[in-house]
Amino acid sequence: MRILHTSDWHLGQNFFNKNRRSEHQAFLDWLLTTAKENDVNAIIVAGDIFDTSTPPSYARELYNQFVVGANKLDCQLILLGGNHDSVSVLNESKNLLKYLRADVVAHASGEDKEQVVSILDSDGQVGALVCAIPFIRPQDVMSSQSGVKATEKQQQLGEAIKAHYHKLYLEAQSQQAELESQLGKKVPIIATGHLTALGVTQSESVRDIYIGTLEGFASDAFPPADYIALGHIHRPQIVGKKENIRYSGSPIPLSFDELKSNKQVVMVEFENTTPNIHPIAVPNFQPMASLKAIFTQSKSNLQHSNRVSKPFGSPLRCLNKIF
Repeated sequence: MRILHTSDWHLGQNFFNKNRRSEHQAFLDWLLTTAKENDVNAIIVAGDIFDTSTPPSYARELYNQFVVGANKLDCQLILLGGNHDSVSVLNESKNLLKYLRADVVAHASGEDKEQVVSILDSDGQVGALVCAIPFIRPQDVMSSQSGVKATEKQQQLGEAIKAHYHKLYLEAQSQQAELESQLGKKVPIIATGHLTALGVTQSESVRDIYIGTLEGFASDAFPPADYIALGHIHRPQIVGKKENIRYSGSPIPLSFDELKSNKQVVMVEFENTTPNIHPIAVPNFQPMASLKAIFTQSKSNLQHSNRVSKPFGSPLRCLNKIF
């Protein structure tokens, strides 16, 4: 059983008024090729598929084309909503994409069984169970209360998120036990999330998703899943020194301070319930540089950059437009 973990695509993003369509297209093509070459059973996208709640038509087209491409590879998709994603936009094609082996989980409310997704192996049997948890909005897990202090509300939210994780994990354990009696083996349990964990390194393009004192989710508050695939933080990293809790990071730089961050997707291969984790570097599809100099010097540097490489567009033309 092999999965690829990715997140934070931000399809439709504009970077200084320049859209990233060509870069995203190159990444999605590369991702499908990588899935094919590694005989991957499923791809998990841990939130922020789109950059805004009203993505442009070309971004939706990229999304739909990717789903079709994965289906041609017989590769299952688990697509989670992030804080940038619109629940209604993801849900509008949810039932249709289900026929293409793409499970869309846009929000955290609903039946527990619907949020535990089975990944099928090459023989058509259940090879893993996924607690498919997207970005959790307060209204998904707690009711509104008047007269409660802000600090107390944030503490309650943290406890509600923890309770939601453990509730779905118990449902997955129940299904795991039933499958073990049928298959004679224990399948791994994977959990997902789109949130800020305590102690992570952020970048300037990450939008705060909780207001108040809930600055992050403690790594020991997660249930003991065999692998936890996280999104929201754009720098790839492990959480709480636990190798099996990871942010895959964004596949392309979404701000200049991400230039030194090596972009990756994470391949996880399970031997029974033990994960073997292999980060795979994402190619640099569009060179970027932040130059601090007087305009004439910057223009000279950019002219040199154009001669060396210009895969999708000239940064010099962009600078000329600014000035």
